[in-house]
Amino acid sequence: MIKAPILAALVAFAAAPAFAASPAEGMWLTPTHNGQVQITQCGQSLCGKLVTSDRIKTEPSLKDAENKDAAQRGRLLKDLPLLQGFTGGPSQWKGGSVYNPEDGGTYKGTITMLNPDQLKLTGCIVFPLCKTQAWNRVK
Repeated sequence: MIKAPILAALVAFAAAPAFAASPAEGMWLTPTHNGQVQITQCGQSLCGKLVTSDRIKTEPSLKDAENKDAAQRGRLLKDLPLLQGFTGGPSQWKGGSVYNPEDGGTYKGTITMLNPDQLKLTGCIVFPLCKTQAWNRVK
């Protein structure tokens, strides 16, 4: 009788790391227009959305006007998905995509933690045609 609760506790404890927060989760400040991107766990991968920026604060109704897909151009920039499908960790995530609303392009991306308060986001059309930004954690 006592063995079942102990076994259940051990299983729950062993499974806990699988549900631990990723070090990349949180709010991040981008170097472009003081954008703030919220990175969260989305299923088995990391994703991120644009929460605010200087441009959104000035004009909250800004749309995704540069999107290459005309059907998507009516989307608001606020809460727009920018990062999708990043897997890996705990210090680097690959295989994801980065959407850039300034040019409407989607790029293959990598997220690398530089330290607990700074990450490096790299987006590539094809290697070596890449751009890298350092993002700082919003405190």
